[in-house]
Amino acid sequence: MESELGITTFRGLLYYFPYKHIDRSRLYHIHELTADMPFVQIKGEILSFEEEGVGRKRRLIAHFTDGHGVTDLVWFQATTFKWIKRSYPAGKQFIVFGRPTLFNGRINIAHPDIDPADELQLGAMGLQPYYNTTEKMKRGGLNSRSIERFTRTLFERLQGEVMPETLPQSIIDRLLLVPLAQSLHDLHYPATADALRRATYRQKFEELFFIQLGILRYARQRQQQVFGHVFSHVGNLFNTFYQHNLPFSLTEAQKRVIREMRHDMGSGKQMNRLLQGDVGSGKTLVALMTMLIALDNDYQACLMAPTEILAEQHYATFCEFLNGLPVKVALLTGAVKGKKKRTAILDGLSSGDIQILIGTHAVLEDNVAFHRLGLVVIDEQHRFGVAQRARLWKKGPQAQGAQTGTFADITPPHVLVMTATPIPRTLAMTLYGDLDVSIIDELPPGRKPIETRHFWQERSESLYRGMRAEIAKGRQVYVVYPLIQESEKMDLQDLENGYQELCHVFPDLTISKVHGKMKSAEKDAEMERFVSGETQILVATTVIEVGVNVPNASVMVIMNAERFGLAQLHQLRGRVGRGAEQSYCILVTKYNLSQETKQRIQIMCDTTDGFEIAEADLRFRGPGDLEGTQQSGMAFDLHIANVARDGQLVQLARDIANEILDNDPGQNLPENAQMWRHLKELARDNVDWSNIS
Repeated sequence: MESELGITTFRGLLYYFPYKHIDRSRLYHIHELTADMPFVQIKGEILSFEEEGVGRKRRLIAHFTDGHGVTDLVWFQATTFKWIKRSYPAGKQFIVFGRPTLFNGRINIAHPDIDPADELQLGAMGLQPYYNTTEKMKRGGLNSRSIERFTRTLFERLQGEVMPETLPQSIIDRLLLVPLAQSLHDLHYPATADALRRATYRQKFEELFFIQLGILRYARQRQQQVFGHVFSHVGNLFNTFYQHNLPFSLTEAQKRVIREMRHDMGSGKQMNRLLQGDVGSGKTLVALMTMLIALDNDYQACLMAPTEILAEQHYATFCEFLNGLPVKVALLTGAVKGKKKRTAILDGLSSGDIQILIGTHAVLEDNVAFHRLGLVVIDEQHRFGVAQRARLWKKGPQAQGAQTGTFADITPPHVLVMTATPIPRTLAMTLYGDLDVSIIDELPPGRKPIETRHFWQERSESLYRGMRAEIAKGRQVYVVYPLIQESEKMDLQDLENGYQELCHVFPDLTISKVHGKMKSAEKDAEMERFVSGETQILVATTVIEVGVNVPNASVMVIMNAERFGLAQLHQLRGRVGRGAEQSYCILVTKYNLSQETKQRIQIMCDTTDGFEIAEADLRFRGPGDLEGTQQSGMAFDLHIANVARDGQLVQLARDIANEILDNDPGQNLPENAQMWRHLKELARDNVDWSNIS
């Protein structure tokens, strides 16, 4: 259980909550059973056994009666047939529990739970808990019933023990919360549905409250202790760029965000700001102009990207934007080879000759030392962890007379983190609660919304006609596949076969292909052919999700779109629509889709609003499945709360945590002592927000 579930303590077992409860107090008669019932219990005896089928289709059938009818109990694992016949002899009374299904016009129950009738006290069972287990655990004999026995024994041993409260009594009284010990018991073994509801509310609030308390305490401590470089003026570089190099007029949203950052960087406190903006909203331009403010105040700036492709894209964009300005930009990635070349970059940084560095994780290496680093921009923040962000602080100049070992030892650079993956508000409060948030909610002038359409795979001829029509206008097309090669296990279209088919359909066109198994130089060469316009169609996997900017590309075709999440579909769609022409995203799927998949595809067709899509993605998948939530520094694990469904509770927890910090800033009020101790215990096993330095 320890290796599979991570449970190493009694506390861990207490907080391993069941994922559902089933009412085990009622018995049904067999003639009442229908195939649409979720779970049922029947009491009776086995009349006889028989085996049917051969090989994989072999099955064991027990004919079971309760005196009011007959149903079949079915097992498919042949290795267990002898044990089943021996364990459940005919003529003995059993209680059978399972899900009824209809097969050949007859109700049956496959792989039921069976207990001797004289061993179960149904009236006392009430709502039975069901726990998540793995196949490996089940093979080892550890199933949900085993975990139930462990937790039941633990609660029996805890009877009479006093469990100290983790929340102040004032909060418990204010929100009418059940006591901690009662909530834990009732989450496993509730007497009623209402008891389960109240216990769930208590634990959800507690989880979210301590997350918010940890984040907000850290944020306040940072604000009080961390001083920042004062960028007192906007100088020649910024003004010259704004007047002569700006490729297009800034949107009002871009201007608002730049004003917010100028205020932060002139306040004397370290800026820690999250910049959210949809694909193509102009975040990179805002980041560059913010960097120029740092340069105007005699500081250096750095941009860190998660991939070499994206870092190289930023480098090319910056060099183009800054053409004619006296600004030296350097690129540092793993692809920058040669001791002489790397030494020149490192020397230029330490001397201050290089003013802007663009790089990947290579920027974090100990030998990368800046002369006066004043601003760090982190692109696609969800790809980097809290610890990595904290390491960048140490690149800033040491404070004068620093000796205390605290925040005050370092005057850290201002930090701007950017994401093109819009983050729902409740998730942002949970993951990035220590950051101020700026949002670019406008597209640059001249951009037209991308038109998204849904095609069935059977309509390939119509799809190809549309692609040729766009190419005839001088445009280019992306075609994205979920797999590189054909797979026997998955019935999906693959890149290699797709490439061959497209070459056959478009013999007069030049087609490139890019995927993750290609060597870097080969991949870059193919990409360059598409960027330059030499090839009209680029066949690719999701390696093009970020870091590709081809304004002439107007069509994004995504094969087996049902296999991608909403956020990924939105990112891929953002590869087109970068020019002034109308662009299209074509979602190609199989015909037989689940109801949820149909809803996801419809959302993509109905809106291009990244925040609306992110909210939907959070509802469908939950925070634990969203890319980067663990790496981003979620303060503590969520056992029961769900920020997708518990948005109001997130806000309530945040409001009350703020009140606590207002009333007890020194953390010394007696009524809060146990709460602060519990926060430290949680932080010791997870992320300690008060000690990130």
